Amino acid sequence: MKFKEQRSSSVPEVNLVPMIDVLMSVLLFFIITSMTLTSKILSDINLPGISNSDNTEKQENNQPGLIIGIDKDKNLFIREEMVNEEEMFQNVATFLDENPSGEVIIKADQELSYEDISQLLNKLSKISDQQVFLAIDQEN
Repeated sequence: MKFKEQRSSSVPEVNLVPMIDVLMSVLLFFIITSMTLTSKILSDINLPGISNSDNTEKQENNQPGLIIGIDKDKNLFIREEMVNEEEMFQNVATFLDENPSGEVIIKADQELSYEDISQLLNKLSKISDQQVFLAIDQEN
């Protein structure tokens, strides 16, 4: 009876597939957590939507942004806390001084009138007219 010679390798083999699975699971956890935290900030605000049949690519930019929320009762929010108009302007001015290339994004409830949003945009344009944007909810 002949036995095969077993070669013993001195270098242990490392199976990378389980490690990659664990890393992808952790990455997915952090992505989902960060998405839920940013959506909780302005959860009571319904953005107006548009339907767009064209699949336009979103431009990704890594510029910091300040999100201002306005609910249907015209309450202003910055970072989950309600602020008055004067505090909002101070926060925006401070943010733009610290981040000259930063963007101010306004998330206004769809039940607000265009006139209310327009007045706020006009007031914010006195601080910076090229860094203030209005957010919409794009439906595919």
